[in-house]
This record gives sequence, C-alpha cells and structure tokens, in this order.
Amino acid sequence: MKDGSGEDNNVAPSVYSHVSRPGSHRYKNAKKGLPFNLMLVGESGLGRTTFLNTLCERVVVPPSELPNPEQAHIAEPMQFKHYAVDMEEDGMKIILNIIDTPGFGNGTDNETCFDQIQEYLETQFDDVLSEENRIKRNPKFKDSRVHALLYFINPTGHSLREIDIELMRRLGNRANVIPVIGRSDSLTPRELVLFKQRIMDDIAAYGIPVFSFPNSEDDEDDEETVEENAELRAMLPFATVGCEEVINEDGRPVRVRTYPWGVVQVDNDEHSDFDRLRYVLLNSHIGDLRERTQNDIYELYRTEKLSGNTGPAASNTNAEAAQSHATMAPHPRSVVA
Repeated sequence: MKDGSGEDNNVAPSVYSHVSRPGSHRYKNAKKGLPFNLMLVGESGLGRTTFLNTLCERVVVPPSELPNPEQAHIAEPMQFKHYAVDMEEDGMKIILNIIDTPGFGNGTDNETCFDQIQEYLETQFDDVLSEENRIKRNPKFKDSRVHALLYFINPTGHSLREIDIELMRRLGNRANVIPVIGRSDSLTPRELVLFKQRIMDDIAAYGIPVFSFPNSEDDEDDEETVEENAELRAMLPFATVGCEEVINEDGRPVRVRTYPWGVVQVDNDEHSDFDRLRYVLLNSHIGDLRERTQNDIYELYRTEKLSGNTGPAASNTNAEAAQSHATMAPHPRSVVA
C-alpha cells in the first residue's frame, strides 16, 4: 500500500484489500479524496494510539513520554486531538480524519466527558445545518461530521460496565458507534468468545443503538452483501490487537506482538479482528457509514433541532429511533462532502 506521499509501506497489506463491494466503487472518482471522519473513544491503556498507527500503517502519533510519577495521581482532562492522513485503498483515495479523545474515563465522574463528546458531535451537525440554510453556499465547506465512532471496551472478561452502557446509549443516535474490545490478546480464545456474547447480551438488554451492519429493507443488497453483513454482525464487538513491530516471515513482512509463549499476528483473522475492521472502515462499508450519517443520524438530529428537542434528555429518548436502519430521504438542501 502507499501513503499520501506515494511511498510504499513495508507492512503486509490487508488480506481484504483486493476485495471491495460495489458500494465502495462509486467513490473512486473522488479526485481529491473521499473524506472519512473517525472518532476513537476509550480509557487510557486500551491501545487507541497503537490502533491508530496500525490502521494507518505508519506512525501518526509518536510514543508519549513517560508521565512524572509525582503527578500520576492527577487525572488529565479529556482532550480532542485531530490527525489527518491521506491514504489509498483499492484504488480509492481517502482523506482519513481521526479525532482521538485522550483523558476519557480517567476521572471518577465521567459525566463531563459524555457531555463534551456529545457536544462535539452535535456541533458538527450544527455547522452543516447552518451551511444548508445559507443563500450562497461556501464551496470550500468541509463536512466534519463523524462517520464512525469506535468505542474501546476494557477486556475485563465480565460484562459491560456502567460507563460503557451510558456512553454508547448517549451517543448511539449521534454517530455510528462500533464497539471494539481493546487489547483482546489479554483474554484466552474461550474467554473472548464468552466476553463477546455477554457484551452483545448487554447491548440487546439495554437497547444500545450500535451500528449492526444492517441489510437494505428494499432488497437492494445482493446475496453476497447479505451474507457479509450477517458474518460481521456475528463478529461484534470486534476484538482488536494493534502493534507496530514488523517481522519477516517467509519473505513477507508481518505485524506481530511478541510474547514469551509465542506471537500474535495482528492481520491474522484467527488472532484478531483488526484486519476485518480495517476493511470495514476503509473499504466495504465506508459508503454505508457515510450515508447512514447523512440520511439517518443527521436527519434525526435536524428534526430534533428544528423542533427544539435536543440535548442529553432528547438523546436518550431518541436512542431507540437511531436503531432504525430505514433510509430516510435526505433534506433537499443537504450538504454531502
């Protein structure tokens, strides 16, 4: 694969990189690149930074300096850090905009973090709504709505915690929330299977609106797409392992995490769901995630905004509505990047 400078990376490409669904091909003519906005949310120590670097196949965020032990007890406030990476996947140019949230969940009371993230997501909607209402549009307007939000779950092996439930319920109708188990290699294969099942049981029990790879209700999806979405639903939540170490195996560069008992291959489906998740985000479902952001999530917010029914209370009240994957007709003056 090549980065934005056109240089080859010395990392093995995704095993899915040569495969793309018809839905992704219509964006190949985006000469300047297709913008895709990705937010990463999760507590410190769950591998968000490593995941970001592994996803982009280069060092986007350098290793942070070791904290001062004397200040280790002081919780840093949550921040929004932005990174932009030019990529090319299956002949399609992608402008990947990443929003990371270091400091999330580090305090005893995380209500402020919930509010800040929700306010960030809604501010991007407000910018689009304001642009739609302009008599003369700004040709350089950049759509910064978040197309996918990866929420990193602590690999406790038990079930969802209150912070997980509240965060995903609060934001499920403001973004395509995709649950991810961070550092999944800390669990045995059997523990991971059981943990995934408990998480999905909790998501169903609490009515948490996550992105569940829906099929078209108009029977537009072909049989292959229907099967693929069913397979992806069965994989939720994605169990990821990230690393930046590359070894040579049979003349092929492979990304691995090395342990005394052996190695975990990041791009091996038997070891991690990382490669499949990367394929979903940057290839097969990039169009679905963008379109659902515009046609479902934004339209729901726009209706709430114009009716004066927004805020945390409205967000919880309308979480069930966000689970509906029926495609709504976009506003006639909608702004789509």
